[in-house]
Amino acid sequence: MKAPSLTLGIEEEYQIIDPETRELRSYITELLESDHMIMGEIKPELHQSIVEVGTNVCRTPQEVRTELRRLRGMVMGLAARKDLKVVAAGTHPFSSWMTQEITPLERYIGVKQDMQDLAQQLLIFGTHVHVGIEDPEFLIDAMNVSRYFLPHILCLSSSSPFWMGRNTGLKSYRSVVFRNFPRTGVPRIMRGWADFNELQETLVATRCIPDGSKIYWDLRPHHAYPTLEFRFLDVCTRVEEAVCVGAILQAIIAKLWKLRRDNMTFRLYPSDLIEENKWRSVRYGLDGNLIDFGKQKESSARALIREMLEWFVDDVVDDLGSRAEVMYALRIMEEGSSADRQLAVYERTGDLKDVVDHLIAETEEGVTIDPNPSVQVRN
Repeated sequence: MKAPSLTLGIEEEYQIIDPETRELRSYITELLESDHMIMGEIKPELHQSIVEVGTNVCRTPQEVRTELRRLRGMVMGLAARKDLKVVAAGTHPFSSWMTQEITPLERYIGVKQDMQDLAQQLLIFGTHVHVGIEDPEFLIDAMNVSRYFLPHILCLSSSSPFWMGRNTGLKSYRSVVFRNFPRTGVPRIMRGWADFNELQETLVATRCIPDGSKIYWDLRPHHAYPTLEFRFLDVCTRVEEAVCVGAILQAIIAKLWKLRRDNMTFRLYPSDLIEENKWRSVRYGLDGNLIDFGKQKESSARALIREMLEWFVDDVVDDLGSRAEVMYALRIMEEGSSADRQLAVYERTGDLKDVVDHLIAETEEGVTIDPNPSVQVRN
C-alpha cells in the first residue's frame, strides 16, 4: 500500500460586513458581476453575505499559511472597493437569518426549495480541511479512527457563541444549526471502502442525494478528490488558528499511516460516545471536560488536547516540519478560542458591535489587504 501524499487544502467561509451597522451585507452578486476575475479562487455560497475561498493544493502548513493570507487579502481588497469589511467567525453576533438573501444560482435555489427554512437558517461559516489520501481503504481506516479527535479540535476552532443577538451559552452554536440538516454528525464506523460506497450508491439510487457531495458528515471521503475532508470546524478567526488545525489534522493522518505501516492501529469508538464528547466541546469548548474513553473517566479538554499533541502526534510533526504550527494550539489554550475572546469583549463592553469590530481586527491579523485584487468566481 502506497503512503498517502498528505497534501493539504483548506476552504474558508467569510462574512461580509457593513462597517457602519456591523450587520451582514449581501455582496456576492456584485462580485459575480465583476469584470476582473481569475478562475477558481472565490465562489459563492447559499447566502449572498457569505464568500467562500479555497487554497491551492498545499504540501505543508507553511504553504497553507501563505495561501490563506493571500486569499483573505484578496477578499478584503474586493470588499474594500465597496467600503465593506470581512469577518471569519462561525456565526454573526446579531444579524438575523430571516433577512438574508439567497444567492440566485440554480443549485442554491434548489437547496432552498429542498430544505425550506432549514436552508434559510443556515447562516453559518465553517472551515473545511482536506488531507490527501489516495488509497481508499486507508482513507476509510483513517476516517474511522480520526473521528475520536474531532471534539478535541473543535474546542480549538470554536468561534460561534452568539446567535441573533443572544449569548447562546455555547461555544460552537454553528454546530447546532448545521445539525438540523440531514446526513450530518459523526459517521458510524465503516467496514471498508465497499461499505461506504454501497451506502453512497444506495442514497443516489433511491434519489436521496444526487451524489456524494450531499453527505454532510463531520468528515467524509470527498466525492471528487482523493482526500479525507474534515467539515466539523467553525471557521477560524485568525489565520494562524486555521493553519494550526490543518497541521494537527495532517499530523493525525500521518500518525495513523505510521501505525498502519507497522501493522498497528488506534482503538475505534462508537459514534454515540464521540457525539457525547462533541456535545461537550460545542457547549463548553476549552473550559469543559471531555471523556477519556480508554480510561472511562473525565479529563479537562485542555489536558486531553495536550495529550493528543504530546503523546499521539509528537513523533511525526518534525518529519512533517510542522511542530511550530501544531504547537500553536498551546497558545490557543492559553489565550482562549475565538469564542472565548468574543465573550470576553462582550463581557467587557456589553456591545455586540464591539465584538464585530474585534472580529474584523483578528481576521486581518497577519494579512496584507490587496488593493488591486483580481479574482473569478467558481460556480
